[in-house]
Amino acid sequence: MTVVQEKSSERRVVANVLRGSVGNLIEWYDWYAYTAFSIYFAAAFFPKGDQTAQLLNTAAVFAVGFLMRPLGGWLLGRYADRHGRRAALTLSVTLMALGSLIIALTPSYATIGVAAPVLLVLARLLQGLSVGGEYATSATYLSEVASPARRGFYSSFQYVTLTAGQLVALGVQIVLQQFLSKPEMMEWGWRIAFVIGATGAIVVMWLRRGMDESENFEKQKENPEKGTFRALLRHPKECLLVVGLTLGGTVAFYTFTTYLQKFMVNTSKIDAATVSWINFAALLVFVVLQPIAGALSDRIGRRPLLLGFGVLGTLATVPLLSTLAKTSEAFPAFLLMLGGLVIVTGYTSINAIVKAELFPTNIRALGVGLPYALTVAIFGGTAEYVALWFKQAGMEEVFFYYVAGCVLISLLVYGFMRETSKDSVLDRD
Repeated sequence: MTVVQEKSSERRVVANVLRGSVGNLIEWYDWYAYTAFSIYFAAAFFPKGDQTAQLLNTAAVFAVGFLMRPLGGWLLGRYADRHGRRAALTLSVTLMALGSLIIALTPSYATIGVAAPVLLVLARLLQGLSVGGEYATSATYLSEVASPARRGFYSSFQYVTLTAGQLVALGVQIVLQQFLSKPEMMEWGWRIAFVIGATGAIVVMWLRRGMDESENFEKQKENPEKGTFRALLRHPKECLLVVGLTLGGTVAFYTFTTYLQKFMVNTSKIDAATVSWINFAALLVFVVLQPIAGALSDRIGRRPLLLGFGVLGTLATVPLLSTLAKTSEAFPAFLLMLGGLVIVTGYTSINAIVKAELFPTNIRALGVGLPYALTVAIFGGTAEYVALWFKQAGMEEVFFYYVAGCVLISLLVYGFMRETSKDSVLDRD
């Protein structure tokens, strides 16, 4: 291949990664808008009560959305393996757009009674289905279109855009907070965020039509066992590895991102507007760290980063959260949150490529998606609810040990797994 051809090929890789990533960003913006604005819309969908009780209700619905993720990982993962990555990515963003539109247009509990939380649950079920399929297909697509020597770098954009979606949600929240009063935010302002998400998703549907299908998929289009559960069952060790890889990472990630916003408001007693700025600044640094860590994994391997996350996450989680609980100043709170996110980067930056490197093309999306989504549904999606339950029971610090324990379990898996960058199934397809 000539230098010109190499540059052209790399530009094509970048273009496909960008198309896939922009869609991923919008999907995760829609998903995280729920968490970012739940402080404002909790009273709209549920009967009046104390703030913690209302947040528990919204957290429960958040967890319900996660319960759909295994179904999404299975259905859309199978769809991606059978009909192509591009088709599955387009379908997932369509489902997300529909869910956001339902939330934006649903009247309050005071207006339609119990139908309000029912519609909220329906919307989150659709979004959970979407996200379950999006992760699997996006991780698969990015790993397959990436240059072999830069798979860690390009695949890190899975969490770059995932977190950027959260940042955009926070950014929208901050902007609205500047122009609207708290009563206005609680009355109708929060709906703007979901209208933005639905509109963005429609734009992404058009963008994804121009993506190239991955060559890996094209080569096995005629495989009669593509996307079948029977073929997946031939890889039980790999499926269990995905579960072990994900357990500690997903609990730590959702603790230090989505839950920490409520934690700082409810426990640290920092006002909501300040917490939004803390989250925004910390997550912005976190986004920058992802491709750096991904590129590092291309040089030194994936396993050292996972081990670093496992060791530091096990030892530092309890001190970090215990200190944050007693912190009411913005800058120390920012540093503590950032410390947790730096640790979590060892997992987030490379988890997608590690999982993709375990499975053959004909079941890669299904193999990545189903065990991952099951683990996230059971542990990641319930992390916030578990935390709030312990808080309401007067035992909030027990949750800190719960997070550290989950990371410890994953550390044991990291200690015994092989280095996937040196023995990748992607290189055999």
